[in-house]
Amino acid sequence: MRFESLPFSLRQLQYALAVADTLSFRRAAERCHVAQPSLSAQVAQLEDALGVQLFERDKRRVLVSPAGQQVLEQARVLLHGAEDLLNAARRVADPLTGVLRVGVIPTISSYLLPAVTPAVRAAYPRLSIVWLEDKTAVLVRDLARGELDAAILALEADLGDVEHEVIAPDPFWLAAPPGHPLAKERSPARTADLRQSPVLLLDDGHCLREQALSLCTVARAEEAEFRATSLTTLSQMVAGGAGVTLLPELAASAEAERAGLILRPLEEPTPHRTIALVWRRGSALGGALRKLAASIRKAYPRKLARRRHLP
Repeated sequence: MRFESLPFSLRQLQYALAVADTLSFRRAAERCHVAQPSLSAQVAQLEDALGVQLFERDKRRVLVSPAGQQVLEQARVLLHGAEDLLNAARRVADPLTGVLRVGVIPTISSYLLPAVTPAVRAAYPRLSIVWLEDKTAVLVRDLARGELDAAILALEADLGDVEHEVIAPDPFWLAAPPGHPLAKERSPARTADLRQSPVLLLDDGHCLREQALSLCTVARAEEAEFRATSLTTLSQMVAGGAGVTLLPELAASAEAERAGLILRPLEEPTPHRTIALVWRRGSALGGALRKLAASIRKAYPRKLARRRHLP
């Protein structure tokens, strides 16, 4: 590989991208915390070095030129690479510094992240976590490709060859509308009780669906024809009288309160999913991710469903 002296700097690329994003040299200078004449001069030097006019400008407006569009796309990729290099260098001394890309499934994210994010930020003030929400299969794929550093998933799903730290077991609760026969008892519901009413489940692709479906199969329960795309939709359909459902404890209190449902525990051994932080086997971040998992585990909201909504 040949290395030659480059006729431009990363700072000049940053200035040019700021102009492209704002379509204003004044606003770009404000964003970069530099005087406008200095920014304009640096962008002009960049154009001379590249031999390309990046912007079309007059007294009224600034536009990215067709040639500038192509060049600045590459500049953005280059700056992202430089940022990754900086993060990698920082992690040599402290792996919990810089940016971590962590995936999380929808049936966990909105119920867990508000509780644990402040605690993680306090424990690791120099760490920035980019949370990416998607279904299990997508997150597992992106983790294997190196596009994610880790993911918060349910261990019961097909995750491939990964390492993990358990965060918490997440028991299932029976959720039914007020007045429903299954909502009138305080004692734990038996698996066989699920035969008394159609059970609503999430749509295909959600690992929580597979876990709940396996329980319904054992109980020989009838699945309702409607399949929801979120736990909120699922709960609202139950509130409307479409049947009953199974909610993980992490989400149960919030959804039951929002939809006006009654929650009832299931008999032991209680069916559950296992929430865990997972990462690629052999990842250099393994030690740091175990520490991160410990912080998430410590801040995990415990037994929310047991506090409310029993009949």
